[in-house]
Order: sequence, then C-alpha cells, then structure tokens
Amino acid sequence: MPVNAALTGSLTSRAAQAATRGVVNFSLGLAILAAIWWLGGYLIAANPKTQSFAGFGLLPTLQAFPELWSLGKLQKAIVASGYRLGGGLLIAAAIGVPIGIVMGRSKRFRELSNSSFQFLRMISPLSWMPIAVFVFPAWDQSIIFLIAVASVWPIMFQTAAGLAKVDPAWFKVARNLGAKPVQMLTQIIMPAISFDIFTGIRLALGIAWVVLVPAEMLGVTSGLGYAIKDARETLSYHHLTAMVLTIGIIGYLLDTCCVFLLRRFSWHRGDI
Repeated sequence: MPVNAALTGSLTSRAAQAATRGVVNFSLGLAILAAIWWLGGYLIAANPKTQSFAGFGLLPTLQAFPELWSLGKLQKAIVASGYRLGGGLLIAAAIGVPIGIVMGRSKRFRELSNSSFQFLRMISPLSWMPIAVFVFPAWDQSIIFLIAVASVWPIMFQTAAGLAKVDPAWFKVARNLGAKPVQMLTQIIMPAISFDIFTGIRLALGIAWVVLVPAEMLGVTSGLGYAIKDARETLSYHHLTAMVLTIGIIGYLLDTCCVFLLRRFSWHRGDI
C-alpha cells in the first residue's frame, strides 16, 4: 500500500507539473505575441506616413470589441458563420465517414475510386463557387456546399486509413460468432476507427475554417468574412483586426474541442 500511494502521488505530481508548465507556456506565448503586436502598432502610430493605419494596433483592436458587441455585429457574424460551418461539416461527415468505411473494407472500391477522389480533392474548393451559385438558390447553401466539398476529403481518407489498420482477425472472429453487419459496424468498426474519424474531423475543421472566411467575402451580407470586408471598405481598421482576432480565437477554441473529443472518446491513450 505505501508503494502504491507513493506511485499515485508521484503520478499526480507529474500531472500537476505538466499542467502548470502548459499554462505557463500558453500564457508566455500569448504575451510575446501581444508584445510584438503592440510594438508594431506603436511604430505605425509613431510614423507620420502610417498614422492613418494606427487602428491595426493592439489597443485600438481591443477597444473595438465592446463597440462591436454593443452594436450586435460581433454576435450576428459569429452566429451566421457558425451556422454555415456546422452545416458544411455535418454534410461532410455524413458523406465522408460511410465512403471512408467502404474504402477501408473494399480493396477493389479503393483502387477504382482513388484516382477520381484524388483528382477532385486537389481542386480548390473556392473554384466551385460559380457552379454553386448557379445550382443553389441562396448564398448560404452555396457556402455550406463549398465547406462540405473542402471538408469531406480529410474525413474520408482518414476514416479509410484507420479502418485499413484494423486487424482482419477481428472481423473473422466476429463472423464466426455470428455477428450481423449492423453489429459489425457498431461493435467493431466504429469503436476501432473513432480516433481516426475525430482526427479527420479535426483536419476538416481547420480546412473549413480557412475556406469559410473568403467564401463569405464574395456575396453574403453576414458572417465574419463579410464583417472583415465591410470594415475594410469603411476604413474601420480597428474593427477589421478585431474580427480577425475573433476568427483566431474561435478557431483555436474549436480545435481545442476536437482535441478534447479525441482524448475523451477514443480508446487511444497516447499524446495527441
């Protein structure tokens, strides 16, 4: 018992030290970034030739948040972008996971579809915009389509790669025990590839978040991308940088949520 207690205490101490070190590194990294931003803004404001761009500085940007919040612009932009992002990712997951499972289980299908999928994957999602505008009656639907097109590939290929690594003996044993296809899917396939699916969603989220902003600059009148475009046209540089900072914060939080899901719902226990 004393040995077990000592071991438990040692592990707890190490975990606490790791958590403390993580918080310190996180805070120090942000402090360095803020200092560089402040210095850049100070130099811009101090130069008579660039004083008109002083709104890009750190302090004007932070002062813009209460103003944007009181006007309701920040909330509306976040809600509009979140709706489009969520819709596109849901469609991508609904398409990518089943096709990825088929690719992982069927070598013939994987060989036949690989060249076509790789070709389509390399087409820039934004290049589909003219077609999406003609096909879909609303801009929201067009942007959701673009996000789905951009997001489906990492989910699909990551799912297929994860299933390809599963030991075939698992399926043989399940069939010998009389497992039905539904049981095979729910009891073996999904638990075995959950880590890979969440990893694909994490990668897709990063791509979708990058595609979303320029897509919203093209024709809609809401969202974070439109807010940046509107701030640029009205020369509200502090609003522009506030929206850019908001995009970074939300993107970081979304990625952190994906990491939490990876650690919480996956059978893997390694570092992510």
